[in-house]
Amino acid sequence: MNEAKIRQLEKRFGLCFNDFGLLVRAMTHSSYANEHGTKSNERLEFIGDAVLDLAVAKYLFEKLDVDEGVLTKKRAQDVCEESLYEYAKNISLGDYLLLGKGEEKSSGREEPAILADAFEAFLGAIFLDKDFEEVYSFLEKAIFPYVKKSLYKDDGDYKSKLQELVQSDKRTLDYIIVSETGPAHDKEFVARVYMDKDIMMGEGKGKSKKEAEQNAAKETLDKLAAGNDGE
Repeated sequence: MNEAKIRQLEKRFGLCFNDFGLLVRAMTHSSYANEHGTKSNERLEFIGDAVLDLAVAKYLFEKLDVDEGVLTKKRAQDVCEESLYEYAKNISLGDYLLLGKGEEKSSGREEPAILADAFEAFLGAIFLDKDFEEVYSFLEKAIFPYVKKSLYKDDGDYKSKLQELVQSDKRTLDYIIVSETGPAHDKEFVARVYMDKDIMMGEGKGKSKKEAEQNAAKETLDKLAAGNDGE
């Protein structure tokens, strides 16, 4: 076991585990556990999953003034396996894993499912050794900056996202095409989005009215995101 390597992970985030064995177990894949007759990180994944759900819910609740449905959808995006894999890569978690010989040869340190599970187990170990606040503090340093960048991004349907953001305040949105230029085969439209009829929020261009409106909504979301960054 490369205990020195795992100590580096502990030191990197200033965790100072009371029970270092918890951190070792969090980094122990089942393939290594089976070969060495020790415990894997699978049970820690269970508690880590629950802690992550709560932490992300708390963060989103504080950052987004939207209804429950939007928060639920956003949390699901932020805790899915793909996102966990990205979080794990961002902190190079694969470098600290204990893998069996087979997984080591088959590039297990880069396997999305293995990294996602290890990330959850890591959080579970922090929670059991410390408390929820310590988990949240770690996420604020290592993960939430990435979550923040995508707060106002989705699958490209910016109009829907903007509508979700304003509807809780009972605000209205109107999209106006303010110009249409170019020949019939190559037109360019300019759209503006207004809140409560008279507050111009953003402007966008596109080859169709729909594209221009989406880009106007996107510009508005970008402005809101920039405003939050300045908080």
